Amino acid sequence: MNVEKKLLVIDDEPVIREGVRRILESDSFQVETFASGYAALERIKQQTFDLVITDLKMPGMSGMEVLKGIKDIQPDLPVIFITGYSSVDSAVEVMKLGAVDYIAKPFTPEEMLSTVKLALEQRVVALEDLYLRKELLDTEGFDQFVGKSQEMIKVYRRIMQVAPTDSTVLITGESGTGKELVARALHKHSARRDNSFVAVDCTSLAESLLESELFGHVKGSFTGAIQTKTGLFKVAEGGTLFLDEVSNLSQTTQAKLLRVLQEREVTPIGGTKPIPINIRLVVATNRSLRDMVDEGTFREDLFFRLNIIPMELPPLRERIGDIPLLVGHAVRTVAEELGKDIKGVTAGAMQLLQSYSFPGNVRELENIIERAVVLAEDSMITHEDLELSHGSNEVVMLNYTAVPLSVEELKETKRHLREHAVEDVEKAFVVNALQRNRGNITRAAEETGMLRPNFQAMMKKLGISAREYVES
Repeated sequence: MNVEKKLLVIDDEPVIREGVRRILESDSFQVETFASGYAALERIKQQTFDLVITDLKMPGMSGMEVLKGIKDIQPDLPVIFITGYSSVDSAVEVMKLGAVDYIAKPFTPEEMLSTVKLALEQRVVALEDLYLRKELLDTEGFDQFVGKSQEMIKVYRRIMQVAPTDSTVLITGESGTGKELVARALHKHSARRDNSFVAVDCTSLAESLLESELFGHVKGSFTGAIQTKTGLFKVAEGGTLFLDEVSNLSQTTQAKLLRVLQEREVTPIGGTKPIPINIRLVVATNRSLRDMVDEGTFREDLFFRLNIIPMELPPLRERIGDIPLLVGHAVRTVAEELGKDIKGVTAGAMQLLQSYSFPGNVRELENIIERAVVLAEDSMITHEDLELSHGSNEVVMLNYTAVPLSVEELKETKRHLREHAVEDVEKAFVVNALQRNRGNITRAAEETGMLRPNFQAMMKKLGISAREYVES
């Protein structure tokens, strides 16, 4: 990683200048040296550097004057001073003007390297924070994400920290939390951004087809292999390969993936010659691989290979403060696509959304808003336009806690709650009758005292099928 860092050293003493250069180059930094501040400043105008190391006391232009010149040219360029012990107080004063650190003579190679690396790490964090602040000020979130909550800021910062590396990343989180968005952001902010980003859904193909897709195959290696196929590991050469739902890989495919990661080469199905690969691997799952290891369904050695950099995405219910931003973004996007003049959602509708648990996370919210925009008859989406799913959340309407802001909203809320309370009772009534009579509609209707056509009409209205209860 140091090979990309360009450092500039200024010292009028050749022995110090060359000594510092050798120390830094021994750790793979790129180094340019100058004997005077004037020449160094001219070079800084032409070339971007990551850090400057300069002597404090030099003839002609002093280190303090060099610092001032650097601040005029590149204000965020970190500067470290070299000083004698007698000038430490002066060095501390200069740090108040913007230097990041100083190192006193005589110094060891270890002291020089540790000081430089710490300054570079601090610069990375500072630039990340500056970038994030600008992104969050100018937009509703970061990159393709929408959200400014502390939970999401942690995710954004993690992306910026991890993206420049080639380390394997394991993204975990519930369905709909945006795992592929994270993978794409990691690729976009990496040195591999100009090469391919290849995404593979490990649940979409049978085991044999998945292996062929990942590793490739040679012509005639199996029935239907009418021509040689390049695997996605090779298609992603120089870029990023994203394996979504990696928990669904079979034990056989897990073993082959482990070997690919260990050897950094892939052998196509039916082939004998390994092909070297150069990719960055990012994987995602909505299941706990650690639990699967304990259950014996996922290889422990592969888990350790994948879990180099873990990233866990928060569910939407843990970042409720982002819901208004997400709703506003979704309403604008869908309304524009559909050509509808929808301004937003009412206060009551927003409070209802913020009281909902969103088991499907952001993806479910987007679906709810799209449906509401389609159904909305006015310029504002109301309670009636929000058809929140039932199932595990069927009491969401009964637990409605939004405070109406007007008499009209109070009337609307009361009517809405009455309708859904009645619907829940009707549903329980029909389901219980069908369960007692093992799905026989005629007997269920007779037992409840209803005519069969009326009972069936109620079933249809509630979306209930008798087949579910035939064997119960």
